[in-house]
Amino acid sequence: MPSGEPIKVGILHSLSGTMAISETTLKDAMLMLIDEQNKKGGVLGRPLEAVVVDPASDWPLFAEKARELISQEKVSVVFGCWTSVSRKSVLPVFKELDSILFYPVQYEGEESERNVFYTGAAPNQQAIPAVDYLMNEGVERWVLEGTDYVYPRTTNKILEAYLKAKGVAAEDIKVNYTPFGFSDWQTEVSAIKEFGSTGKKTAVVSTVNGDANVPFYKELGNQGIKATDIPVVAFSVGEEELAGIDTAPLVGHLAAWNYFQSVDTPENEEFIAAWHKFIGNEDRVTNDPMEAHYIGFNMWVKAVEKAGTVEPDKVIDALPGTEQANLTGGVSKMLPNHHITKPVLIGEINAEGQFDVVSETEELVPGDAWSDFLPESKKLEADWVEMKCGNYDTEAKKCLGDTMAN
Repeated sequence: MPSGEPIKVGILHSLSGTMAISETTLKDAMLMLIDEQNKKGGVLGRPLEAVVVDPASDWPLFAEKARELISQEKVSVVFGCWTSVSRKSVLPVFKELDSILFYPVQYEGEESERNVFYTGAAPNQQAIPAVDYLMNEGVERWVLEGTDYVYPRTTNKILEAYLKAKGVAAEDIKVNYTPFGFSDWQTEVSAIKEFGSTGKKTAVVSTVNGDANVPFYKELGNQGIKATDIPVVAFSVGEEELAGIDTAPLVGHLAAWNYFQSVDTPENEEFIAAWHKFIGNEDRVTNDPMEAHYIGFNMWVKAVEKAGTVEPDKVIDALPGTEQANLTGGVSKMLPNHHITKPVLIGEINAEGQFDVVSETEELVPGDAWSDFLPESKKLEADWVEMKCGNYDTEAKKCLGDTMAN
């Protein structure tokens, strides 16, 4: 068994409030990964010790709890956040205190920070491929339905620009936002139904987040909207969220992720078995952000072993180029822009509340920090290895530094 002073690992996920439905599982997944690593001898011969806090779906509290983890608890790394608003809340803390955050959830891009490693999907690894898939299925009208905060708004800005570049008329795009925890979906779903009644094939691209998904999908079922009529492709609905819903009316609706529990590989089989054993419940599902933590955690372990220390600056420098087998059968790599390579999968909801994979990219897709479809972003590059910059302006030939801190 490992001995010596423990290496503390911070876990910064909401265990209460509107995001607990999604984030509690990520805390449990991190506890499992830490437990498994300790059984392998820890890291640098030292045991890992989890330090769990609850920022309670309260965005300013995320920053407070991050400061507590780094300054008081002296953690060497933090795995956490789900929403982009929580991530943006903690960014100044990680920069000021020079610590490391592994962020495991798909997000809107338009960011590359030295102290953050993004193991979830950028828009080019989820949103764009999902729209391409639906276009190939004949979709002509688009409802961009999201929760009202930075991730849906920026993602939809990118998608709107992408759709227009593909020849979609402005009147064939409807954008709508609702608050976190929104529950009265009758009017919104009626509006979707009406928008889809023109004779043109219509789809909903959903960036609805957290527990608002449960009443949203229930209302789709109530109003008889079937996947054959108006398919919904979701970016924030995985196995965990479906566990709380009667999936019968949802069969055939879609989700775009980079991992599904139903993926048939030996690596995934082993991961699911370890999860069920650790959690003591065969009904507990796995999902995409869990796999992102699995990849990120193992990359961190490798980088620490390579650097021979948990000192943040040295670990940050050691992480780009680090590779880790993902659970879909490929090998993900940490890129100089602090994003990773990932496969992109489109899954169709089945009657068991799982996803049947209907589309998968042949190659792993490199995460793009800055969108090629926004005029202000397409000239930007992120490279923390050669250029030491998260937003290098390739036209002006200079690093924009904090002037572009979103």
